[in-house]
Amino acid sequence: MSRSAVRVFAELNAVRLPEQPSPVLGKAVVIGGSVAGLLAARVLADHAASVVILDRDDLHGTGARPGVPQGTQLHALLPGGFLQLERLFPGFREQALAQGAIEAPPASRRNYLDGRRKVVVPDDADSLTGSRPLLEGLIRQQVLRLPNVKTMTARATGLVFDGAATTGVRCEGDGMSGVESADFVVDAMGRSSRASDWLERAGWDRPVTRRMTVGLNYATAFFRRGEPEPEQTIVLALHSPGGTADVAGAAFFAVEDGRWMAMMAGYGDNRPGRTADDFVRRLREQFPPEFGAVAANEMLGDVQTYRHADSRRRDFHAVKRFPAGFVSVGDAVASFNPVYGQGMTAAALHAAALSTYLRAEPDLAAPARRFFALQKVVVDAAWSMSTSADLALPHVDGPYPRGYRFSRWASNQIVRATITDVGVARRFNQVVSMREHPKSLATPKMILGALRANRRAQ
Repeated sequence: MSRSAVRVFAELNAVRLPEQPSPVLGKAVVIGGSVAGLLAARVLADHAASVVILDRDDLHGTGARPGVPQGTQLHALLPGGFLQLERLFPGFREQALAQGAIEAPPASRRNYLDGRRKVVVPDDADSLTGSRPLLEGLIRQQVLRLPNVKTMTARATGLVFDGAATTGVRCEGDGMSGVESADFVVDAMGRSSRASDWLERAGWDRPVTRRMTVGLNYATAFFRRGEPEPEQTIVLALHSPGGTADVAGAAFFAVEDGRWMAMMAGYGDNRPGRTADDFVRRLREQFPPEFGAVAANEMLGDVQTYRHADSRRRDFHAVKRFPAGFVSVGDAVASFNPVYGQGMTAAALHAAALSTYLRAEPDLAAPARRFFALQKVVVDAAWSMSTSADLALPHVDGPYPRGYRFSRWASNQIVRATITDVGVARRFNQVVSMREHPKSLATPKMILGALRANRRAQ
């Protein structure tokens, strides 16, 4: 099972869109114009005669959207996600750079753990930095250029079924209500998705929802950036759980319009950075010198705060009675502690799972179980990484998976070894950037290598 998950994850990371469209659907409707919804629409455009993206916001606008309340916070595009976007939208890198995104090659990324700088890892995986509105806006531009994709500004209020099949979406907009017919419906409504309620009311099984209380508080602020081409584009500093620091970590990225975007996070009752003075003071006093240098610049605008109460996942893969022609993607399936930056990359891998499913010419009159099985591999990978780290936090009390103590010990050894050992750090980065499955680390060879590295470093 472990090898199978590793192999499937690798195959999803290698998915490329078909060279020629292969329509198997008439009309598809995507509920939600988030990154996950947009990427699903991009995949569907190769397999449907027409695609409608339904959202309460006007998707032809620019800037932060009201429907993305955390859109003003720092977002990471992991190297794995960047590779996926380049495959979905050839030339994405050049277009992003033209609109102000910043290149972030491995040499420009710096990481600290408890104030100790990690080893620089030779790597060929570049990434990009930019604000969420810039990155999402570029994805939206690419999708809406497709001739068979259109948008509808409306609020989804329910699903329509005919026997065992999903046949449309009930919606309201501009004082009118109606039904948008569909041969296939994708739920991309995010954490607050109401699809489970709609399914249950229609007599279908409701997916079990699992939660892990996290109690994350984070704050983000912009600072003026004088260097047009800074030496460091991404700097991350973490404090080990259970230490004396009341701040879990901080990061800053170079973003568009000559700005630094800095973020600070704490858990439970610790809410660092709620005021500009507190934000700047902590960056200067509790983190490596690079953070103080950023904080010495002019702050642009106010500090923006956000709270993430819990991580959650809906187990669609385990539902027994389920309609045909309906799937969920992105945060509507699983949303994780945002400090790990998995959201956009996980959404891209959900799109890869959808592409794999549709290219196999499935029986669309049956539930999309093959899709949910593929998606589960992605969800399990991201969930295991984020929740295993969250379980190490002093205020988090389970639920603990089987074998947690050993897996936590092994994980600690590997994380410690990344500070000094290039080989361990390279493999760890592959997993953290979601290019390899976490189970690829859980091998005797990797654990023994980490133990040897830690002994040498003593």
